[in-house]
Amino acid sequence: MTSANARIAANVVLASAGVAAAYVILTTPSLRRLAARGLRLWLGASVPAYLVTEASQAWAASGRPSVRA
Repeated sequence: MTSANARIAANVVLASAGVAAAYVILTTPSLRRLAARGLRLWLGASVPAYLVTEASQAWAASGRPSVRA
């Protein structure tokens, strides 16, 4: 088996596992609630942190002095 064929086979196996896991999560109400809760937690924490970091980097790149001097 060549490296390219092995990579394709691995991608097919991973995609199949992902589809199967998504099906189980979407058809099981308790898992669906858990996934929704985790998604809300992730979006509630990571998106604001990303925006604060980007704003801080943009401020530093603009060359203006910090307000907290």
